[in-house]
Order: sequence, then structure tokens, then C-alpha cells
Amino acid sequence: MVPLRHGSLKPLSDWELWACAQQVIKQHGAKAPAHVASRIGELATAGDVDGVQTWQAIAERVDQLMDYRSGRPLSKQ
Repeated sequence: MVPLRHGSLKPLSDWELWACAQQVIKQHGAKAPAHVASRIGELATAGDVDGVQTWQAIAERVDQLMDYRSGRPLSKQ
């Protein structure tokens, strides 16, 4: 995320969210959904509402990119 004046953050674009989802899958493979869930939990515990919303958006994209029958991404990265 890009810092703006007064400490506020600019939301990620749709393209950036898809890129984040692909990177999470590349780094964590079949464990990507668990990693995302863990991250959302950490941010929720910290009270970071914007962070939770961002990671929920990433989670939606990870879900669309994963093949849960095999536990692998739908395509090679």
C-alpha cells in the first residue's frame, strides 16, 4: 500500500489485489488459504480494520485461483 499524507493509506487496486493473491499462492502453495486466514486473524486482533478488509479481498482472489480438489493453483505461476 502507498502511504499518503497524515498516515492514511491508499487502497490497493484490483490489479494489485490479484497480484498479491498470486504471490501468496506462489509462496505458500496449498497452504495459501491458511496463511491468508492467519493474516486476517492477526490483523483483526490488532484492530486493523483496513488491513482485514484488504486481506479479505486477497482471500476472495486466492479462493478463485485455487483448485481445492488438488490443493494447488489452477495454473502454473
